[in-house]
Amino acid sequence: MTNVETVTLWRPTGPEELALVEESGWREWPPRLPDQPIFYPVLNEDYATRIARDWNVKASGVGYVTRFEVEKSYLDLYDVQQAGGQTILEYWIPAEDLEEFNQHIVGLIEVVAEFR
Repeated sequence: MTNVETVTLWRPTGPEELALVEESGWREWPPRLPDQPIFYPVLNEDYATRIARDWNVKASGVGYVTRFEVEKSYLDLYDVQQAGGQTILEYWIPAEDLEEFNQHIVGLIEVVAEFR
């Protein structure tokens, strides 16, 4: 097998979304809900931590930070978006592209932090 260049991404998530990731065998993100037109993986753990700790905990009592690898050649189809300060970087993956995005995840999605 050839080595594929990957990019490490993080995603802050709540318990409902994480349960669906677990159901997939930790291999894919669930489809977006009708009011969620974009999937937002982020480019650094600190930013993901802030969202999980400050937003997911308030919204659902618990927040998780996940980490996963995506093929760089696929991510190159999308621009990195700066959603605030210099370190507030994320990809905006349209909901209709999420199934294809999932096919380019390399390895498993893993939980690296939990906040309550």
